[in-house]
Amino acid sequence: MGLGLRNVVTLVLGGGRGTRLFPLTKFRAKPAVPLAAKYRLIDIPLSNCINSGLNHIYVLTQFLSASLHRHIYQTYRFDEFNGGFVELLAAQQTMEAGTDWYEGTADAVRKNIRYIQQPGVSHVLILSGDQLYRMDYRDMLRTHIDSKADATIAALPVDRQSARSFGIMRINEQGRVQGFLEKPQTDREIDMVRMDPHWIDQRGISSRGRDCLANMGIYVFNRDTLLDLLTKTDYQDFGKEIFPASVRSRRVQVHLFDGYWEDIGTIKAFYEANLALTKPNPPFELNIHGSPIYSRSRFLPPSRMDGATVSASLVAEGCRVGRNVVIENSIIGVRCVIGDNVVIRDSILMGADNYEGPENPRLPGQPELGIGAGSRIEGSIVDKNCRIGTNVVIVNGRQVVDDNSSDQCLIRDGIPVVVKEAVIHDGWRLE
Repeated sequence: MGLGLRNVVTLVLGGGRGTRLFPLTKFRAKPAVPLAAKYRLIDIPLSNCINSGLNHIYVLTQFLSASLHRHIYQTYRFDEFNGGFVELLAAQQTMEAGTDWYEGTADAVRKNIRYIQQPGVSHVLILSGDQLYRMDYRDMLRTHIDSKADATIAALPVDRQSARSFGIMRINEQGRVQGFLEKPQTDREIDMVRMDPHWIDQRGISSRGRDCLANMGIYVFNRDTLLDLLTKTDYQDFGKEIFPASVRSRRVQVHLFDGYWEDIGTIKAFYEANLALTKPNPPFELNIHGSPIYSRSRFLPPSRMDGATVSASLVAEGCRVGRNVVIENSIIGVRCVIGDNVVIRDSILMGADNYEGPENPRLPGQPELGIGAGSRIEGSIVDKNCRIGTNVVIVNGRQVVDDNSSDQCLIRDGIPVVVKEAVIHDGWRLE
């Protein structure tokens, strides 16, 4: 049976306020947060879709969506013969009752139900906009169709300790979901949903002691099943309400996945996932032939370095790096301007949207755009368009976990974060 990819509509959920990713979400939606020097989080699920042959895509968001809208418009354009699209559906009030803010993942889809009621739609793929992974969704669609399921959930094998952070599924021998338990905390609760590791091994995935199946938040529905669930209930969330109710009356199948997968939900997760990309064999590979990560084409010049020492780092295009600069285990974003004698270690610099010039001048008394000479930045995140003066030190030497006392540089999860467009004057120190 064919997959009928042209009859699949994909909905990418943009997430809520992103409070755990604050201050990176102070001025932007979660899916618009920069990633790996030159991408944004939204590029990951959208690239997975395009590489899977799926190009009828809606992105649902409601918070600070201007930069996300701009990025999608500038990046994802399909030719007229292809028939594909990526459209942004922001929460809005209309003449219909109940159309305002999204109250959960299922509620967001319900308030855009007319887009899946269109003729020719047979299946709906629902994704998160803030996860880092590679998946060929055709494999999941094939699992769904071959098993004659009403709905299918992607499942990641995890160990008992990790299971405490996920929704865990109990399944039968055929892979049909029999029950859900959200974030089981006790051994007794985990025993209720644990799997025989041999079942996982039999399906070509090495269990390696993992005996629980975690809900990844990636779903395939038969279109009519989804419409029925949304119109006949007022459930607001897929993982907590829709699926636990569905397993009693619907055929809900599991699709096993064993690749790298990271939910970028906190500053610590974001920081660690980015720096993992600088390793010689990163867990998430950016460069796979025939399966690129797409993003906006900026037509920037090559990065220029003048006697810098760079090791285990990713440096995007359009950067200007001064003399005697040391960059170690770091991410350097587009248009970064770094002065002489700067040290950057274990840090993420997101770069700038524009170079300083007549169209983007600095105000009197402000440092130049970028990192001033003699500064040292370690274990930190510097958001876009920051002006950091000379001889500035940003190092959390006292191992503070959280500190919001400065409106220019906060500490979250033990990581100093310089907020977008911050101005930090010469000689400022965080040690």
